Amino acid sequence: MKFSFYGAARSVTGSRHLLEVPGFRLLFDCGLFQGRREEAVRRNRDLGFEPKSVAAVLLSHAHIDHSGILPVLPRQGFSGKVYLTRASADLAGIMLEDSARVQENDCRYVNKQEKRRGKTCIHPFYDGDDVKKIAKRFEGSRYGEQLKIAPRVTASFHDAGHILGSAAVRVKYTARGNTTTVLFSGDLGRSHMPILRDPEPPPPCDVLILESTYGDRLHEQPGEEMKKKAQDLIAHAREHRSKIIVPAFAVGRTRHPECYDEETLKTFSSGGDVFASRYIRFISSPEDSKRLNAMRGPCVIISSSGMCEGGRVIHHLKHAIQDEANVIMFVGFQAEHTLGRKLVEGWDVVPIFGVPTKRRAQIVKLNGLSAHADRNDLLAYVRAISPRPSTIFIVHGEEKQALSLGAAIQAEHPKIDVRIPHQSSTHEV
Repeated sequence: MKFSFYGAARSVTGSRHLLEVPGFRLLFDCGLFQGRREEAVRRNRDLGFEPKSVAAVLLSHAHIDHSGILPVLPRQGFSGKVYLTRASADLAGIMLEDSARVQENDCRYVNKQEKRRGKTCIHPFYDGDDVKKIAKRFEGSRYGEQLKIAPRVTASFHDAGHILGSAAVRVKYTARGNTTTVLFSGDLGRSHMPILRDPEPPPPCDVLILESTYGDRLHEQPGEEMKKKAQDLIAHAREHRSKIIVPAFAVGRTRHPECYDEETLKTFSSGGDVFASRYIRFISSPEDSKRLNAMRGPCVIISSSGMCEGGRVIHHLKHAIQDEANVIMFVGFQAEHTLGRKLVEGWDVVPIFGVPTKRRAQIVKLNGLSAHADRNDLLAYVRAISPRPSTIFIVHGEEKQALSLGAAIQAEHPKIDVRIPHQSSTHEV
């Protein structure tokens, strides 16, 4: 059994992990790499493997860093199926369509600027037609359902509690009467968080591919202290008639009630609507979105993308970032080299659409709202696997986080072979 890691190896975005057994190759996730423009173009156009040699893709969830390069596969000869939960199938279809539109709009905007400087135009990685082609290959399933994806290979999805439809993916390979089980964690969520169910306990496995986004740190716990921080920010915005910009990952919290926890199910089944409020206004058209840039505060603008790598939030930042009364509030992880990461690191000048822009707005982080497991959650996940896996690959974390988590696991479980793969490395088990 051979594993090759073509993304999210000692880094966070562009999750792509290839599993090879005799006569069959499958891919865990096929995500968009986000970061420096030149590197992102290179790694999203050259995937590192031959898509036509891959028989199936198993998608952990719909976030773009896990699903966002799927539409290029048919262009490069992929003819298999994409297996995913039913909720992920619905959400991924919408998100990939939106990703294609965002790329087209962003390229059009950037090219207009670049043309003035005499620079080369950039092109989207895919378009709406590519999205339709890959969506036809989606094979949605229920949590726990056993799927036969090849004569000696079965797979199942187990609720990861991260976003709508998110799953840890379990694969069983049987040959000569022996079975080897691989569990890919995808992105793990947190227990006791609102709306979605808690992550399901991990099933037994021989090999674990484990995320490490927050592998070296603990989250604040949601509670009165965090509520007070949010209230103080709102009071600030009211006093200064300013804006709070929230780059959002919150796409995966609505629809598909089978994913809700008991409290949320009860709220909706009683006729309530957690999103109904005279203070909430939904914006759908580009024109209405543009009007927000000229509007005075106080207001909170929640807009994608969460790492500030595309979409309307960049336009909102462009118009708000030079006013010291405004606040940019981050509630999720920011990958290395993204605009979001530069802002949380406190850069005074950041590139927006390639133009160096002075930052005067305040930067605030509320990591207690993160939908990712922290270090203690990840260690507890490993402890819950019985019997213990013989091998663990640590992925989807920057090198510092991955190494820290790997060392902690090795200290607790010295008999486990813990590996932190490099980009494009191959390992045999």
